[in-house]
Amino acid sequence: MIELSELTKVYNGTVKAVDNISLTVKPGEIFGFLGPNGAGKSTSIKMLAGILKPTSGSIKICGIDRLKDPIKAKMNIGYVPDEPLLMEKITGAEYINFIADVFDVPPKIRTERAQKLLEYFKLINAVKDPISTYSHGMRQKLSLVCALIHNPPVWILDEPIVGLDPESAFILKKMMVSHAKSGNTVFFSTHIMEVAEKICDRIAIISKGKILFIGTVQEIRKAKGEQSLEKIFLEVTDSESEKIDFSYLDTNQ
Repeated sequence: MIELSELTKVYNGTVKAVDNISLTVKPGEIFGFLGPNGAGKSTSIKMLAGILKPTSGSIKICGIDRLKDPIKAKMNIGYVPDEPLLMEKITGAEYINFIADVFDVPPKIRTERAQKLLEYFKLINAVKDPISTYSHGMRQKLSLVCALIHNPPVWILDEPIVGLDPESAFILKKMMVSHAKSGNTVFFSTHIMEVAEKICDRIAIISKGKILFIGTVQEIRKAKGEQSLEKIFLEVTDSESEKIDFSYLDTNQ
């Protein structure tokens, strides 16, 4: 359902934020996109979602060329950015209706879907309030409701669990699994290795704009040894974290 081919994004003519990446995400798959800060995750996701234009390469969503037919491609996507930037002067209900209008969701269907999603994320009592009064977590949940209101086959989620309370995070993970089991696709970035390990069918690790690994957690363990995904991630991305001397924090010295 997602095909990236030789995708590259260059800033200021010299900085390669994303460097010639290629991958395919199949129907029925939860695909985790992992990498340190500044690795190119959000830039890749924004190109997938149609917010950024690639310098070169191609993107297909459900077989649709996103560059040649962007509107049709976007109709198949539910996108949640890493920061929930919403229209603060209107209510949650008004924002949901605005997004539903954009995606041509009929009134009866939008009402039914919104009701269920708002119940899942405990926003029923807040939906008539101005978004300006929402906490960060509430804004994140509203972003999720709006991303899913048109029931898109492809979910593209950039750090979707950040800011969610434990119950909402649990519900979202269950929804992701259910969505994939129905033959759809979930593509999401995360820094939480435990989440990636538990629910992803495959993962990709990106660092400095290049993909270093694509495969299952079992495959990367076979290549790197039986250790935690966190330790493997640090090793693959050549992190200096384990070499840091924290002895100065010892209050007994």
